[in-house]
Amino acid sequence: MLHPFHTLLRRLVFVLLCMLACVNPAQAWNGFVEYVVDGDTLHVRTIRSKALHHVRVIGIDAPEICQTWGPQSRQALTQLVLHQKVEIKGRARDDYGRLLARVAINGNDVGASMVQQGHAWSYRWRTRKGHYDAEETEARAHTRGLFSVEPVQRPGDFRRQNGSCYPGR
Repeated sequence: MLHPFHTLLRRLVFVLLCMLACVNPAQAWNGFVEYVVDGDTLHVRTIRSKALHHVRVIGIDAPEICQTWGPQSRQALTQLVLHQKVEIKGRARDDYGRLLARVAINGNDVGASMVQQGHAWSYRWRTRKGHYDAEETEARAHTRGLFSVEPVQRPGDFRRQNGSCYPGR
């Protein structure tokens, strides 16, 4: 029988090995999109290890699936990337464990495309303009997508007022 310390040590080593086997968020890798959760979240399977990763497209903020324009945003992202090979450039993980990453398909920035088509906002932090501010300005000027049905609440405001579309979150 193993001493409790050895059992704990074995478990710790196992967890560390699992963490090392995971994709390093800071590196770029290729995968195939298996599922689109909503307008800014994907499930991507790596080409090499076949590991499945939940990826949040960094720099954009798409409507919640249960709010105005949410289904259209999800459909637009689905048409753009489902079953396609994508390049993922991870940055970090969010509170839900999703990899925050730039996503590109054939060299084209998926986040920029979603905002430019009016299916997401450029993600803002406090008073800073988002990375895709120019694309959002263009979409607003041409009343594309969600900007054609204003006023649509930003997802954060919608969640504060109505709660999450996903029970348990």
